[in-house]
Amino acid sequence: MPVSLTPKKARTSWPIYCVESGALARSGASETALAWAAANGFSGEPGKVLPIPGPNGGVAGAFLGLDRRSEGLGALATGTLARGLPAGDWHFATPLDRPHLAALGVVLGGYAFTRYGRKDTPDVRIACPTLADAGEVARVAEGVFLARDLINTPTNDMGPEAIEAAVRKLARQHDASVTVTKGDALLRENFPMIHAVGRAAGEAPRLIDMRWGPDGAPKGTLVGKGVAFDTGGLDIKPPSSMLLMKKDMGGAANVLGLAHMVMAAGLKVSFRVLIPAVENSISAHSFRPGDVLKSRKGITVEIGNTDAEGRLILADALAFADEEEPQLIIDMATLTGAARVALGPELPPFFTDDEALAAELTAAAESEADPLWRLPLWKGYDQKYASKVADINNVNTDGFAGAIIAALFLRRFVSRAKSWAHFDIFGWSPVDRPHCPTGGEAQGIRAIDKVLRDRYR
Repeated sequence: MPVSLTPKKARTSWPIYCVESGALARSGASETALAWAAANGFSGEPGKVLPIPGPNGGVAGAFLGLDRRSEGLGALATGTLARGLPAGDWHFATPLDRPHLAALGVVLGGYAFTRYGRKDTPDVRIACPTLADAGEVARVAEGVFLARDLINTPTNDMGPEAIEAAVRKLARQHDASVTVTKGDALLRENFPMIHAVGRAAGEAPRLIDMRWGPDGAPKGTLVGKGVAFDTGGLDIKPPSSMLLMKKDMGGAANVLGLAHMVMAAGLKVSFRVLIPAVENSISAHSFRPGDVLKSRKGITVEIGNTDAEGRLILADALAFADEEEPQLIIDMATLTGAARVALGPELPPFFTDDEALAAELTAAAESEADPLWRLPLWKGYDQKYASKVADINNVNTDGFAGAIIAALFLRRFVSRAKSWAHFDIFGWSPVDRPHCPTGGEAQGIRAIDKVLRDRYR
């Protein structure tokens, strides 16, 4: 790790002055440091770091630009410190409005994906801010890093078998149990759509089921889309659209990161994770446009497009989760390009009929600087995915409201759970940002973790 939080300020430690744009004079830094900032054109631009020189070519401190009024991810701008400070011991010399997020930003910004080679980075140690809990920061950061690592790993090392191995590793860490239904056993156990989507691939499709927590506690289930790679099937994607398809298991990666947070917190919940893990590949065994698949719930689905496979595997998994009548089901998936067109890569939409849950998620997204935006389950679009030969089609024909149509499709498979929410995440940061480099990203799970902690602590 290029940056670490230390429990207290080191005996010899350099100060970090957090300043807002135009308020440099109020930072508490020396006149010499202020003159250095002026000479370098530093005025407190959010996310910018300026080391302050000391005697004999050493370091005397650093400025960090912060915008205390910023929304969304701005509260995590401290992440730039991980990449902008010289090696050594540091501490915050100015009060912080949201010390937990400041500390979390520092750790998240220090992430590096090192599976295929370690990059040399300076050893930066920053004292944990007052009123921040270093243990809580570590718990959340570990979940985020797990999700990032899984997404960043290419499919040759993160196929369905490797996704199963990742679940088993996490289960061992937290003394959870795992069962797996694989290959043709999916047909015998009535998961026909998971089987159909994954049967063309070299690695067998599977449904991974992890359980943790005491019997008798409220039941909560996470469902994550685990498409290890999506060619689009016979409705094949163009090459440019396949470049990031290793991230199509981002829903699975995110629910595993969230699962770590929940289990590490020891929440009082009977907890379950379901991951349908497949590769949507092409062979003589591929499912076809025009095929009609019978789902676990008994709903028949006409295939209008084989590239809308995520909702098929989720439907079987959601129906299975729903049979236990849990208090809460949450599913996460890199499901539609329409969600990105509507809200971009940084703001994942979520869908739910539960007004109380929606309010909790919205509040948590703000408090945890983990942006989310609610989109409607607009009933008027229910007929958009009608079929003339089956109960429903897996796509709508006019191309409008794709994210809503996908959410409405999934809702048909949840009828017994007390509450359900669907998250259509991107799972990727297309540019370097203060709290994360370009690559796989956890989205929404810190906000969901806050909701679950408030409910089940």
